[in-house]
Parts: sequence; C-alpha cells; structure tokens
Amino acid sequence: MVFAKDGSVSFSDECCFVARGYNRCMKALYSFLLFILCFVPLVVFGSDFLITPENPIQGEPIMISVIATSTVEAVYFENKKLGVFSWKNLPTSLYGIDLYKKSGVYKVRAMLETGEILEKNLSIGQRQKIEVPLGIPEKLGGNTTSSATTLVNTLAQENASLLGLRTGNHAFWKTKFVYPIDNHFVTDPYGYQRQTMGYSIAHKGIDFRAEDNTPIHAMNRGVVRLAQYGRNYGNTIILDHGLGLQTFYMHLSKIKVNVGELVLPGQIIGLSGHSGYAENSHLHITVRINETSIDPAKFMKFFE
Repeated sequence: MVFAKDGSVSFSDECCFVARGYNRCMKALYSFLLFILCFVPLVVFGSDFLITPENPIQGEPIMISVIATSTVEAVYFENKKLGVFSWKNLPTSLYGIDLYKKSGVYKVRAMLETGEILEKNLSIGQRQKIEVPLGIPEKLGGNTTSSATTLVNTLAQENASLLGLRTGNHAFWKTKFVYPIDNHFVTDPYGYQRQTMGYSIAHKGIDFRAEDNTPIHAMNRGVVRLAQYGRNYGNTIILDHGLGLQTFYMHLSKIKVNVGELVLPGQIIGLSGHSGYAENSHLHITVRINETSIDPAKFMKFFE
C-alpha cells in the first residue's frame, strides 16, 4: 500500500497481484458451484424413502413414502409402476408382497420431475410356514375325496372370477382405514396353510369373531365392484378404493349395497353370517393391492 503526497492511498503492484489472484479463485469457485447445480442432477440433497415396515416378509404390504426436493412423477417396485397418492403430506405408494414371492433383495425407485432418480434396496424375508388341518362342512359334502376335489376346483373358479375387477385411477379415500367390525377380535390369522383331505389351501385373509347379523362396515370410502353369492365364499362384497386397493367381505348373511354404489367410511354394507365354506359365523376380510392378497392386520397398522 502506497501513500501519495495528497494523502490518497493506492495499492502496490504486489497487492494488485494478490487481489487479482483472489478474484480468480472466487470466479473458479463460482463456476464449480454452477456446474454442480446445473450438471449433476442425480445428486439428491435431502431426498429419501420412508418404507414401512423396514423388514417385510412374504404376504405383507409395504407403504413407500418419498421425501423429495421436487415433484414425484412415478414410483416403481422393481419394474412395476405403483399408484401414487398423498398421505401425511407425502407422495406415497402401496405394494403387496405375494405370499409366495421369493425372498431376497428388491429395488425401489422414484423418478422426480427434475430427472433425478432415487433408489433403495429392500430386503424381503421368508414367512414361517404353519399348517393346520381343516375339514369340509357337511353342507359342502363333508370330508370325502370327491367333495375335496370339488372344493379345490370351485375355489379356483371363484378366485378367477374375482380377478380383473375395475379399479379407479386415483385414491378414493382421504382418511385412515377403519376396522369392519366394532369388536375386532381375530380368530384366524393370515398366511397359514389349511390341510384339507390332501390339499393345501392358503388362508389369504383374516377372520373376525362375529355372531350372525353383526353389522359390517366399509373400511373406507369406495365403490362396490361386486356384491354376490359364491359357493365357497358365500355372500361377498368387494369395495374398490382406487389405485388397485380393494377390500373383500365374505360369508355374509345379508348384502346391503349394490354394484356401482359409492360407500363412505364406516357405512353398514352387510351383516355377518356363515354362508359358503364356513361352519361357524364369522367375518372373513381380504385386502388386495393390485390383485395380491396381503395380511389385513399388517395393512391396518399403517393407519394406527
């Protein structure tokens, strides 16, 4: 720094050189930051998945919520595109793990509006195999070889008729799901194998204790896609909640809704009974996500 005769101050050549070097450093730093912001979009700051449960097993549902810095355009489980809805102010998807899906590590992906891709590996564990003997009611022929063959064949036909039902392209529900019965005591859990006259039949739902003619409530807002009698499932109602999510109500004594009707959460849709393949009065509930039946008890934990 040099002082002039008039009292003014000027920088020496050395100081100017330092100043010019400082400016070059600042320009380089600015260019680097600009490069990061413009050309490295796959580096996602503050974005992540919230997956519940963290360690699912065969037959369980998973809830995938995305914390993202921009709009979520799509969510995938492996190569399957999932429906997206808003839950607790986060873009969220549901996936149903089939009871017989191979255990192992699978990839969850989310595509963001900016072109960013989030990825996370999810490990699916194996379910313990439980086998329990179950007979055939006398009204369906009793425990004979011929009635067992008829049972298996007609079950296959009924199950096929319950596939491919229409589902809405958006979520019909806005509130949490509720139990279909006031005193929800589970008598038969999901996932065990029923051994019947040499056949193994998986129980892909849960049974609630319910006396005849107990009011049955819609688990959430939805559209009635099926309301009919079946040989094995008895009086059955299927509600579509949109995005491939459906709830089944079986073995009813009475159906109180019609196909195409919009029902509200908690609305009485039927009465419990023991129609079809049931010796005692109870309510069987199945929850399907994109035609995969999952554990309803685990599904309800999402909304506790």
